[in-house]
Amino acid sequence: MKALILNCTLKPSPAASNTEALAKEFVAELDRLGVKTSMIRVADHNIITGIKSDLGEEDAWPAILKELLASEILIIATPTWMGTMSSEALKVLERINGLYPKRDAQNRPVTFNKVAGFVVTGAEDGARHVVSEIAGALMDVGFTIAPQSYTYWNNGPGPGDNYLESDYRKDWSIETGKAAAANVVAVAKALKNTPISGRE
Repeated sequence: MKALILNCTLKPSPAASNTEALAKEFVAELDRLGVKTSMIRVADHNIITGIKSDLGEEDAWPAILKELLASEILIIATPTWMGTMSSEALKVLERINGLYPKRDAQNRPVTFNKVAGFVVTGAEDGARHVVSEIAGALMDVGFTIAPQSYTYWNNGPGPGDNYLESDYRKDWSIETGKAAAANVVAVAKALKNTPISGRE
């Protein structure tokens, strides 16, 4: 079983990413459960803004999409900016929307039987709002959303330290991430054994 983690931080490598730090806790549990994982920092790639799956030679999205379609699990990891997901996360969702009309050999949306999970970081609250936005978008395209399939960390109201600079309730975020990883894998295994059928 494969999982693709898309880190939607606004910071290109090699800058430290708070979102990646928490996502790695999620990934560690996926690894422990025997899932082959791959993490991509979206800001390192030239993903052209748009809603189609391929926007030409300079577009990095088709290669990432190939990895997504070869995976049973997709984890979207994003910081919270101005109360919502990062612009990189929104760009990813817009590109995923290009899959809407595509069907597999059983006439199912190509995203059927794929499970999504979420990691959100931010200095202030809004994480659950971000999770619901991304979950709603992916569910609409055909992904399955496992119960309690997310973890998040924030430092409470007002300005404060970032995830990498603080020890505030990290233990909760890490343990919640482990539980979320287990839930995502459980649903992915269930769908592998009993897949959603296609339309007649």
